[in-house]
Amino acid sequence: MSSRFIFPIILCGGSGSRLWPLSRESYPKQFLSIRKEDEYSLFQKTIKRILTLKNLKKPILVCNEEHRFIVAEQMRQLNIDEFIILLEPFGRNTAPAITLAALKSLELEDDPTLLVLSSDHDIKNVEKFLNVVKTGLKFAENNKLVTFGVVPKSAEIGYGYIKATKPFGENIEGFNIESFIEKPDKKTAQKLIKDNRYTWNSGMFMFKAKEIITEINKFSPQILNSCKKAISKSKFDLFFQRLDKSSFEECDDISIDFAVMEKTSKGIVIPLDAGWSDIGSWESLWDNSQKDPQGNYTEGKVILENSKNSYLRSEHRLIVGIDLDELIIVETRDAILISNKKSSQKVKDIVNYLKKSKIPEGNTHAKIYRPWGHYLSLVEDNRWQVKLISVKPGENLSLQMHHHRSEHWVVVNGTAKVEVGAKVEILSENQSVYIPLGSKHKLSNPGKIPLTLIEVQSGSYIAEDDIVRFDDKYGRLEK
Repeated sequence: MSSRFIFPIILCGGSGSRLWPLSRESYPKQFLSIRKEDEYSLFQKTIKRILTLKNLKKPILVCNEEHRFIVAEQMRQLNIDEFIILLEPFGRNTAPAITLAALKSLELEDDPTLLVLSSDHDIKNVEKFLNVVKTGLKFAENNKLVTFGVVPKSAEIGYGYIKATKPFGENIEGFNIESFIEKPDKKTAQKLIKDNRYTWNSGMFMFKAKEIITEINKFSPQILNSCKKAISKSKFDLFFQRLDKSSFEECDDISIDFAVMEKTSKGIVIPLDAGWSDIGSWESLWDNSQKDPQGNYTEGKVILENSKNSYLRSEHRLIVGIDLDELIIVETRDAILISNKKSSQKVKDIVNYLKKSKIPEGNTHAKIYRPWGHYLSLVEDNRWQVKLISVKPGENLSLQMHHHRSEHWVVVNGTAKVEVGAKVEILSENQSVYIPLGSKHKLSNPGKIPLTLIEVQSGSYIAEDDIVRFDDKYGRLEK
């Protein structure tokens, strides 16, 4: 392999709405361990599968501001401390994200090679994948813009397709790209997979940093100029680099395929046959999971009788299925999905409806993750709410106050350091404290084990935006 440095560029955006209710905007699929046999999240598996590549530099992670602490925490769980996180104030698709990462890499090295990967893909044969990446490196060294096309196994309508100039055969490394095809209908997809020139568009790329910047400047100069300004005006917050919002807002919302790959003469597609899936639907997840002899995948508390070819997942309650066939059933604390397996692509439409109707289950889980731990909403009404709060050892919530609610805290497990006004006290199991409306307060875990407590809120307004922060170690003060 070349001695040129390789920067992994990991695109961490996306809400994974087709895997609702498990995946939601507040905690999307790339950060989930989506199967019972999985030890790591899809994002973590993306990082782990490339760690044996030579001349690897620290990953550049492009993510939404809302997920910054999740990304950082999951990197630390892998014992990786060297990484760069670029924070997008909002999503603008892959062309701006890749442009930003390329510009950042050029601040660190003269002209590195970039390996662009999505954080939510699943690849079963890592060795085959790495061999294809090494092939891609040879083309990238010759100033080609490489994309990896997945050898199709079925007539999928959820993927775009790439047409090569020649049919792929055995021992073929790569061909020039003739065209890109948007997600086809079923009849068209069935026709495409019979032609060996077509592969699925994986959204993974490899190229030199200067080469992709040159092509972006040629075909989408506005994106390049906006990204340059967004980086030059960016600010560092802890170990996050926050892009300038007004500059980034000028970027077109466009994929790298539309912006560059469909127009450049330097595009190369290399076939990838390594058990790839983007886990883009419940049917896809069922297809890529270990099933029983009847074709069922079950997780959690599930009892089946005379059922086949179905996916059943229980997060909390018992699911009993009788005489089921081709069904998807997913139970979470606050929502249940029941769908025909073949209709699982339509889940995204339901999520869009929930969002338009401002139904909170469309976006957020009952369990909300924070940099200090998480909280779980147990029960609520218009003027009161009960939460279960878990704080990691050594962490603390911000010094804050509320205008519209008071709170009671009852320690269930661990030790709590509580500050209310000028008073500081240590509470242990079964001890409680009252936080009056309008009082400054802070909660910390000084112990060695997680702190768990019950919080009872009551007042005229109990939404999460009734928080005024005075001090916060995680940089969440109002800018």
